[in-house]
Amino acid sequence: MNQDKAIATPKRTREILEKYGFYFKKSLGQNFIIDVNTLENIVYNAGVDNQAGVIEIGPGIGALTEQLAKKADKVLAFEIDQRLLPILDQTLQPYDNIRVVNQDILKADVPRIMEEYFDQGQPVHVVANLPYYITTPILMNLLMAHLPIDSITVMIQKEVADRMAAEPNTKSYGSLSIAVQYYTEAKVVMDVPKTVFMPQPNVGSAVLHLAMRQQPAVQVDNETFYFEIVRASFVQRRKTIMNNLSRHFKDRLDKDAVRAALEQADIEMQRRGESLTMEEFARLANVFNALG
Repeated sequence: MNQDKAIATPKRTREILEKYGFYFKKSLGQNFIIDVNTLENIVYNAGVDNQAGVIEIGPGIGALTEQLAKKADKVLAFEIDQRLLPILDQTLQPYDNIRVVNQDILKADVPRIMEEYFDQGQPVHVVANLPYYITTPILMNLLMAHLPIDSITVMIQKEVADRMAAEPNTKSYGSLSIAVQYYTEAKVVMDVPKTVFMPQPNVGSAVLHLAMRQQPAVQVDNETFYFEIVRASFVQRRKTIMNNLSRHFKDRLDKDAVRAALEQADIEMQRRGESLTMEEFARLANVFNALG
């Protein structure tokens, strides 16, 4: 491939921005990637092949979209910024396997649009360079929608990627790690230097790969309540699980009942939330759920 012709070079990106008088909107967290190798690595780590459909969120001027279109069967890109539509029309003109939808991914009827655009039974991957200010809402929205997708591969803030993929007994591990890993197997696949972006972000970046699980990681009697217990256990990280849960349930259960529930779930009162595995949280949530 002739990399000079690719959208993702500093020269071509500048030319496109100047031609259309485009300026970056801080409120939309726009940072465009200007390095082809980085994009090719993202596509490779996403496992995209010529059978696959791809959903992209925030295509910008089409740098990643172009690389996806070369490898995938079909690309469906959601772009919230209307100013980018004429640019994408021009930059992606060589490709006939891309559909750009001018909608906010958080408000769009994604299942319907997927059904219209992709072939029935087609493997679908989400691949995106996400705006950092709205990473968590977008990912949790995708996961909780139970969309028919195989994986999600996203460029996000490194600190958030580390939290989403964190193991128990690490400082990054918390309710976000558990929420993401309940639905997926999470892995940070590459760190990315600031220099590959225009403009350069103030924070480090990483690519996170989430492989969707067929079934949730643990069996729980009440999913909503499971996540409530998890969040309550991390409200004050330095406090014990006994302290955090007693405080959380103070209007519903007395301390003796909380202590008894911990004993029944075989979890020591002095442990902290960050030391509990997802299985232990599931056991605990099921015991508390049975108490009503």
